[in-house]
Amino acid sequence: MTMDTEKLYAARLYAAKVRPYLATALFALQPVESRRVPTMAVDRHWRCYVSPAFVAATPLEELAGVWVHEVSHLLRDHHGRGDRYAARHNLSGPGERLRMNIAADCEINDDVYGDGLPWPTDAVQPGLLKLPSDLLMEEYLGQFRLGPYTQGLVWLDCGSGADGLDREWDLGPGGACGLTEQERDAVRFRVAQGMSGRGDVPQGWQRWAKQAFHPPQPWRDLLGAAVRAAASTSGSGDDYVWGRPSRRAASLPGVVLPSLRRTPPRVSVIIDTSGSVSDTELGSALLEVAAIARGVGGRRDLVSVMSCDAAAGVAHPLCRAEGIPLVGGGGTDLREGFAKALRANPRPDVVVVLTDGQTPWPETKPPCRTVVGLFARPDAPRWDEDKENEYVPDAPPEWAKVVTIG
Repeated sequence: MTMDTEKLYAARLYAAKVRPYLATALFALQPVESRRVPTMAVDRHWRCYVSPAFVAATPLEELAGVWVHEVSHLLRDHHGRGDRYAARHNLSGPGERLRMNIAADCEINDDVYGDGLPWPTDAVQPGLLKLPSDLLMEEYLGQFRLGPYTQGLVWLDCGSGADGLDREWDLGPGGACGLTEQERDAVRFRVAQGMSGRGDVPQGWQRWAKQAFHPPQPWRDLLGAAVRAAASTSGSGDDYVWGRPSRRAASLPGVVLPSLRRTPPRVSVIIDTSGSVSDTELGSALLEVAAIARGVGGRRDLVSVMSCDAAAGVAHPLCRAEGIPLVGGGGTDLREGFAKALRANPRPDVVVVLTDGQTPWPETKPPCRTVVGLFARPDAPRWDEDKENEYVPDAPPEWAKVVTIG
C-alpha cells in the first residue's frame, strides 16, 4: 500500500486550522513513511513515522487529532522528562516505558481532543485509570502501575519521542529530516510565544507556555546567585584603602586620595539538623557550605557554620566543610539559630539557612540579608516532630530569598 500523502497533509492542515497556536510545531514535524510503526510515532529529533495502512483507515479529522497528539509529546519534552524520571527512580525496560507513554497521554489528551478534533474510542484518559485530570506525567507515574486497567493499552506506542526509549525504526541523530537541538528549542519558543494573549488556549498549554518562557534553573546556580547578591549589598560595609589611588585623584593634582573597597561579607550558615532532615541532605548541606565559601571570595575565615534543631549549637569557623560537626536530631526551631547568629560579634552580613522548612520563623526581619535553601519535599507529608498529627508548616517569610534545593 502506498502512502496517501494528500490525505496526510490535508489532516495536518486541518489540525493547524483548529489548533492555530500549534501550527509552527505541526509544520516543523517531518513525516517519514514506515511500515514498522503501528499508527504514527515520533522520535526526539522531530520525525513523525507514519504507517500507510493507518492513514488509509483513519478519517481525516481523527488523523488531524493524531498529528496534534504526537507533536504535543515533543513540545512537552516527554522523552527528556521520561529519561530523567527513569534515572531518578532506577527504571528500565519496555514495561516502564509503556507506563511513561500512558502517563504522558494522560497529561496531554485533555488538551488535544475536543473543539474540532473528535475523541478516538481508544484514546487514553485519566478516568480510565481512576485518576484525576490536569496532572503532569510525573505525577501520574507515581499513582498507577501496569495492571488490569492498562491491559488494553499494550498496543500503545507513540515512539521514542513520547518515552525516551529508542525504537528499531528510528533514524537516529545522524539520519535525514531531523531537527537540531537549537531548531527544536526555537520551535518550542515560537509556539509558546504564539500562545501569549490568546483566549482559546487550554489551561494545560498555558502552563506549558509559562514554563517554556521561564525554564527552571539549576538550584545550585540559583543558590550561589542569591548568596552573591546578598553579599554584594551596601550592608556588607565599605572601607578606605591606600593600596591604589582613587579614580577621583586626577581632579585634585598633588593630593593623594584613598580608594574605596568593599569589605568581604561575613556569612553565617545555619544548618537544620532536626530529625526530619536526612543524612543525605546534611551531606548536601556541607557541600553547599563549601560552595558558599567559594561564592564570597574564598575567605573561609569569614564563614561560620552552626547546627540547629530545637536549640542552636556552637558556631564553628569554616576550615574544611567535612570537618564541621552537625549535632541534633530533635525538633526544629530555627529562631534559636537566628538569635545566636545575630548575637555574634561582629554581626554577619548574610545569614544562609539550609532547612526542610518544618520550623517556626522569626517574626521580625533580621538586620541583614537572609537566604533560605529549602530541601525539596515532593509528595511527602509534613509531620510535627513532637506531635503525632499531620500539619503544614509556615512558608519561609517574604523577607528571605528562597531557593529550593534538589
